[in-house]
Amino acid sequence: MKKLNFLAFILLGIILTNCGDTKKGKNSLFTIDNSSFKPFYTSNDVLKIGILNPKAKTIDSIVYYINEVKISSIKGNTTFDFSFKEQKLGYQNIKALVYFEGENSEATARVELVSNIQPKLLKYTIINTYPHDTTAYTQGLEFYRDTLFEGTGNGSGPSGKRGISSLRKTDYRTGKVYTKIEFPEHIFGEGITILNNKIYQLTYKNNEAYIYNTDTFKKEKTFSYFKDMEGWGLTSDGTNLYMTDGTENIHMVNPNSFQSIGSIFVYSLNTKIKAVNELEWVNGKIYGNVYQKDAIAVINPKNGAVEAILNLVDLKNKITPQIDTDVLNGIAYNPKTKTFFVTGKNWDKMFEIKVSE
Repeated sequence: MKKLNFLAFILLGIILTNCGDTKKGKNSLFTIDNSSFKPFYTSNDVLKIGILNPKAKTIDSIVYYINEVKISSIKGNTTFDFSFKEQKLGYQNIKALVYFEGENSEATARVELVSNIQPKLLKYTIINTYPHDTTAYTQGLEFYRDTLFEGTGNGSGPSGKRGISSLRKTDYRTGKVYTKIEFPEHIFGEGITILNNKIYQLTYKNNEAYIYNTDTFKKEKTFSYFKDMEGWGLTSDGTNLYMTDGTENIHMVNPNSFQSIGSIFVYSLNTKIKAVNELEWVNGKIYGNVYQKDAIAVINPKNGAVEAILNLVDLKNKITPQIDTDVLNGIAYNPKTKTFFVTGKNWDKMFEIKVSE
């Protein structure tokens, strides 16, 4: 993957300011009153929405929408209070459809909803250390039936030697590869997840996802992405897929059609967390590597808030550095042992860790 230059740790990122812009309606008759709008809102806040009517038109009613979802219909021109309690984080696009004197006009504005959760700092204990293939440019890692599955890409480091994208079934204790599929150079393998005995694997810039039978490794389907985007990390909640694309967006995807069914935007306080990479679903939360940061963010899939941070930077001191050793990437959770397995791109080791607060 293309390397991103971040200047701060995961809690910093790029702090975005609220636009608070208001688009004027038909013939500039109405605007949304943003005079009291704040730079940021949280789920504890209530937004007071009103319409400015400088030409004193007789307003019959106003229908309000947030992100194209109808939230209220009121008679006349009275202010409306909207609670952000159940909203997902990110920009809230406000639209008012004003009905007046037999006509209608539209006015829009937006505010930004950010997290009010101070992420907890998690700690870990190394339980075991296992060998890992230094030619594996790890993009996805997952346990299934006590077996470790790994997806790799064909990235290259300072040596200029490119890896070979693959899908693997391995013995995590010894590093032995039981089964492996390798891809041609034009296919850059990315994140994987397993759902209903099917392995789903993303590609970086090919705009395709591949579905394999877990037992036979036979490819059963190829899905095109629902829009033109990069494929990064992938996980599943047991029903739907969750996919990252290099931004702060996590897409919810129907596994049977690979069509979008929603999305969340990842925030740590008022900072968007971009480049969320390899994903793992654990006990109702999404654990995500952050590219170029040796850390894992624990994300609430309902709203996108980062609730905890696991700093794994010290693991870099426990591997044998090689010329192409790259960043931490790869999270697998074993529900039987309740331990995590983590590694990195071209690392010579994989670590089994126990995570605690």
